[in-house]
Amino acid sequence: ADTESEILRSCQLFLAFAVLNCFAGSGYWPYTDDEDVRYTGVPWCAPVKVKHGHVSCQTPRGERNKNVLGTRCKIRCKTGYEMHGSSEILCMASKQWSGNYACREVRCPKLAMPSNRGYKCSDGSYFNSRCQFFCSPGYTLRGDLSASCQSSRTWSGGNSVCVDVDPPVITCPNIKEKTAEPGKLTAKVTWDTPEGKDTADGILTDVILKGKPSGSHFPEGNHKLSYTVFDRAENKATCRFNVRVRVRRCTPLSVPDNGWMKCDSATDNYGATCEFRCLGGYELRGSAARVCQFNMEWSGLETSCAPMNINVGVRSAAALLDQFYEKRRVLIISAPSAANHYYRFQMTNLQHAQCGLDLRHVTVIELVGVYPAQIGRIRHRLIPPGLALQLRLLLQLSQNSFNMVLLDKQGVDKQRYTFPITAAEIFTTIDTFPLRTEEATLQKEAGQSC
Repeated sequence: ADTESEILRSCQLFLAFAVLNCFAGSGYWPYTDDEDVRYTGVPWCAPVKVKHGHVSCQTPRGERNKNVLGTRCKIRCKTGYEMHGSSEILCMASKQWSGNYACREVRCPKLAMPSNRGYKCSDGSYFNSRCQFFCSPGYTLRGDLSASCQSSRTWSGGNSVCVDVDPPVITCPNIKEKTAEPGKLTAKVTWDTPEGKDTADGILTDVILKGKPSGSHFPEGNHKLSYTVFDRAENKATCRFNVRVRVRRCTPLSVPDNGWMKCDSATDNYGATCEFRCLGGYELRGSAARVCQFNMEWSGLETSCAPMNINVGVRSAAALLDQFYEKRRVLIISAPSAANHYYRFQMTNLQHAQCGLDLRHVTVIELVGVYPAQIGRIRHRLIPPGLALQLRLLLQLSQNSFNMVLLDKQGVDKQRYTFPITAAEIFTTIDTFPLRTEEATLQKEAGQSC
């Protein structure tokens, strides 16, 4: 439509100029001097007034009035405005200008709206309007901060983008100190996986844990862990936390003199149990087993190994043997007289085996003679005749022949001999007793030797 209007106005101007040229070429002007005088000071066309523009006009004869018939006017718009209509008009015989004209403010095309960016303008898209750019929360503007609409209908600036440069946010769990369970040196530690948050689009691409995962068993000490999260712009954030595992421990126990100690777990941690045994010839005083308690104190009484003291002043054979219960094995040798050749031969065999007997926790009791002239002894300690007779009666030992009986630590009659045997044979028999293998292992660990 605008193009057709321009063509129409051009044709009108062409026809008007053609008519004027014909008059000028023939020497005839349609208006006489009287007519010029008559129209002097009388506008033919309406005065040309252009808002936001400038007008320059030329008349056919240089008349003072710039709007008489044949006046040609050129219109120029001010900076920031553009012509709408004809930039050149002619005053025609119809007392109308040959075209319409107006200067309208320049308007730039609408600014593009990239993702995560916005703008605010002072006067829309019109000339000299200044638009300030801003980004969505979590994004940072890179490039031009603003753009202005120019007279060329283009924007100055505007080359900017909003980028995500802010790292995500993550808060690690707060793990308090954990205590190992009874008898253990580790603690099971669990926590909720922290949830990171991205300040831009809220999307995280990866969460990486450095260290053992939740639900693992952690040994004693301080363990450093961390979580790292990434957003879609590959920004990352890391939080760190500690897992501290404590093992409650009692003051370490010492191995008693002339004894040994066997502990489970780590020997001194909460729940650990320590058992005590004494070497041959010594008896246990205090607690045979002690446990490390939660208050980090040992249960029971302090343990020691004291030399075994056999009371030979008891009134019965059973009371005498009870003193050996679970402590010593007993080898009882009975003979009618000290001159008995079996007795003498047997004592000779055992004389050089005292070390082996002590290692195997064996005490030798001798019963020699016939009541009331009989005597009994445990090494250098004498047993009264009446007590010696009770032993023979209790164990059913003959006073008239050589006899030997071996009792275990529970007082059980394990083996009887009616003639002398070697120490090696006795040792072989004892080594088959229950718990003897464990006993030998403990002796080896304790370094017990003759």
